[in-house]
Amino acid sequence: MQMLFVVVAVCACGVAADTLHPLSDEFIAMINGRQNTWTAGRNFPLDTPFAHIKKLMGALPDQHFKNLDVKMHGDEVLASLPAQYDPRDRYPDCPTLNEVRDQGSCGSCWAFGAVEAMSDRVCIASNGTKHIHFSAEDLLSCCPICGLGCNGGMPTLAWEYWKHFGIVSGGSYNSSQGCRPYEIPPCEHHVPGNRLPCSGDSSTPKCVKKCEDGYNVDYHKDKHYGKHVYSVSRDEAQIRAEIYKNGPVEAAFTVYSDLLNYKTGVYVHNEGSALGGHAIKILGWGVENDNKYWLIANSWNSDWGDNGFFKIIRGEDHCGIESSVVAGEPLLS
Repeated sequence: MQMLFVVVAVCACGVAADTLHPLSDEFIAMINGRQNTWTAGRNFPLDTPFAHIKKLMGALPDQHFKNLDVKMHGDEVLASLPAQYDPRDRYPDCPTLNEVRDQGSCGSCWAFGAVEAMSDRVCIASNGTKHIHFSAEDLLSCCPICGLGCNGGMPTLAWEYWKHFGIVSGGSYNSSQGCRPYEIPPCEHHVPGNRLPCSGDSSTPKCVKKCEDGYNVDYHKDKHYGKHVYSVSRDEAQIRAEIYKNGPVEAAFTVYSDLLNYKTGVYVHNEGSALGGHAIKILGWGVENDNKYWLIANSWNSDWGDNGFFKIIRGEDHCGIESSVVAGEPLLS
């Protein structure tokens, strides 16, 4: 097996990345041969439809971002920030910090990044005493101003919808958790298993303003709201301060085809073409082998990457990761 890998790696030398299939062994070998900050490997079966992969990138250009108030933290906060930070250690009573969701064959990353951060922020703001698992289903299906549902949306408007209209609770597919669990099933977009095959053709669920049977709270009474929505300066110290003081944030960035194969390490784009905009949750930061990174929760299931998480180089606005950070303060009741 080792000799085979060497042969493949040698064969990939001198080959333009754009001529290789982005899920091929040759492309994975090229990534590993041309950089050493992260390790690539197989996440998606080679026959995964590219329609599915492209649809995973559902963050539309967000022209509303510039209209948000910009949150700024003072020098006293900036001076107190630790070199490494993982809120999962600081807030053990906030289980959503550990969660990796699955958007299925739907371009709903814009909704997932938002509700994941909102869920964490309610728990953190209440010192671990209040737990709301915000429904990606409710936001995805009932926010017509947010964009195009499974065909993409804008993170800014997801947070504004939370503030003005509220979002109900809801767990993962088939979980019977909360008012409106996610309706779109996970698909087998990773190693072969027992999920349905991915197709990339999921349509946006209908907006149903009613909780599922068995959940004994009225839909409108289950809604929870944001108090204030804002952007965060692209300065990485300001982003760290916001995460440290108030909890995870949502950000959008450009996905290149090499990220599909991320396994471990600090991701730096080296090979492949742009696939589209993608929204995620940034929850912490650190340093690995002298490389500063952001710690990020993806929404492609825990089978992808490092148990569903990944690290990306920090402080360089790499792939635009620091230039579109949005967050908000929950309204606790």
